[in-house]
Amino acid sequence: MTSDVIAPWLSESRWPTVPIRFVARLGTGHTPSRNVPDYWENCTIPWITLADVWQLRSGTVNVITETKEKISYLGLANSAAVRHCAGTVILSRTASVGFSAIMGTDMATTQDFVTWTCGPDLEPRFLLHALRAMSPDLKRIAAGSTHKTIYMPDIEQLRVPLPPIDEQRRIADFLDAETARLDRLRDLRRSQLNKLDEWYKAEISEATTPGISSPGDRSALWPWLPASISTIRLGYLARVQSGVTVHGARKATPNDGEYPYLRVANVQGEKVDLAEVKTITIPADLARRATLRAGDVVMTEANGNPDNLGRGAVWNGEIRRMVHQNHIFAIRVDQRKLIPAYLSALLASNHGRRYFRFTSSQVGIATTSSTKVMNFPVPKIGLAEQQAVVNRCEGARSTTTTAEEALTRQLSLLAEHRQALVTAAVTGRLDVTAARHNAPV
Repeated sequence: MTSDVIAPWLSESRWPTVPIRFVARLGTGHTPSRNVPDYWENCTIPWITLADVWQLRSGTVNVITETKEKISYLGLANSAAVRHCAGTVILSRTASVGFSAIMGTDMATTQDFVTWTCGPDLEPRFLLHALRAMSPDLKRIAAGSTHKTIYMPDIEQLRVPLPPIDEQRRIADFLDAETARLDRLRDLRRSQLNKLDEWYKAEISEATTPGISSPGDRSALWPWLPASISTIRLGYLARVQSGVTVHGARKATPNDGEYPYLRVANVQGEKVDLAEVKTITIPADLARRATLRAGDVVMTEANGNPDNLGRGAVWNGEIRRMVHQNHIFAIRVDQRKLIPAYLSALLASNHGRRYFRFTSSQVGIATTSSTKVMNFPVPKIGLAEQQAVVNRCEGARSTTTTAEEALTRQLSLLAEHRQALVTAAVTGRLDVTAARHNAPV
């Protein structure tokens, strides 16, 4: 695959483009044998592995100085690993594809990275910005069914614009400053999103369980609840329906039918995301036992984030004959006693969060059970009061959603502007001297 196919925008460069390997020494890394214990003693050489990619995902860390693992001189000498000098540019090419940085000290890497040690005609920071401009293109060309990989023949084809070295440094200085400014704006918008989420949680918590932030003296099982709030076990107001187990070993039967089914990925906090709905082939009697009804509150039994465990969304019957996966609970309430939307708000409140955090089992990820769901303490209030709570929560959600959508659009525009700025600067379509002069203070 040629470079103009990998990154077509390079054809718009004011300057000639050259294969990166013509102006920088191309290299990679290796893993010393794990079967030789001596190779893994006295490890002092920083060794970049995929475990270090987390540092690079934000695109704001230009220089990497710390690594999770180190290797030894003996391991280095008895493997294809290489100790690269400080200033070498790295690019992840396996699994987590397209993340780049500059080595802040002499380091080695695994075979999951490719390296370029720049010669006198190429500024490492300029190459770093060019590689980050290529990141979407590199992700696009990555191949492989298990782990996406950019193969070395494609790496060897990668090209970089080559203005004079002094111009490269001016461009790098400009991009260092401008991308940092854009990243500060992005962080501010994300902080605002977090504040909105905090406000929403506080609002629904005050609506569902007034006074929960200062409960005072209470010797009950759930000490965070104010003494003035009387509760009833959810099991007296609802039942839990089990879902279908998804596996390929189920034998076909004459009563099989194809049904849409709700997966864990479809349950997003207090909403159901139906952008992608898969189907499953199961017997009709099994489907009947796992079919959702309008008004069911659906929630996942496990979550990597304990704070999100137990959050429930109301199923409004958007798709007929929808069954649900066994990792999703369908809570079917007695609507003469409990409004589904009220239960959903209650599960999202501080009370719901604390209950499931307090009762969850954590082996790898946080999990709950149908028994714990049925033991959830529900404040005892009438339907009219529940509806008033629902109205207040819906108002808070509407306000929050409008603001979140605006901030999310701004984040998207900032990301697009950052990408366009970098590609324009490294190809010379943007005069960085004039841009710096006109930049906001």
